[in-house]
Amino acid sequence: MTLELHRGEVVGLIGPNGAGKSTLVNVLSGFDRPTSGAVELEGRDVTGWSAHRRGHHGLARTFQHSHAFRSLSVRENVEVAALGTGAGARGARRRADELLGLLALAPYADTPAAALAHGDERRLGVARALASEPRFVLMDEPAAGLPEAEVPDFAAVIRSVRDDHGAGVLLIDHNMALIMDVCDRIHVLDQGVSLAEGTPAQIRANLDVAAAYLGESAVHTDEETTA
Repeated sequence: MTLELHRGEVVGLIGPNGAGKSTLVNVLSGFDRPTSGAVELEGRDVTGWSAHRRGHHGLARTFQHSHAFRSLSVRENVEVAALGTGAGARGARRRADELLGLLALAPYADTPAAALAHGDERRLGVARALASEPRFVLMDEPAAGLPEAEVPDFAAVIRSVRDDHGAGVLLIDHNMALIMDVCDRIHVLDQGVSLAEGTPAQIRANLDVAAAYLGESAVHTDEETTA
């Protein structure tokens, strides 16, 4: 399969559990090596590069499970992420404060990461990923566990990463309302095979996708809407 992500767009990656979504993100970010094929970053073959080296060249990611330093404060966690990619102390503090404001984490700046609620922990993961000012961000289920009432605000954050920061975002999530709302394109994976790619409207209308992942209700809903 071939997947392309450009700066200034959000591409959704969806598929059933076990489809290979997180494995693909691990390969793209350098945590796993592909058995075949290649990974290119802005035209450069980075297949043999470490995750750390890819991070220095503008590729960041979030994780399904928190990788925060639990004994450090929320602000310190973001500062450490910025320092790790070459920012100075003042720049790291400034960047941390900007991101905490963007992600509604400013009230928790001095709170230990271990004390965060699950949704706030998810936002901290995004802040850490953005601390390096990446050109591309891979988000692995960033909205998992978020209360539904908070999803629209989180969608605004993803749009800001695209629109205000100019980054390309690869978004994996099972919240289909979020995927359909924020993605410019959607790529569907099923058992490691590319099943379909298109706009949200095209994916909703694709009967193969509906059968494999979205369910019959999606087809029925589209028919009703069209009528």
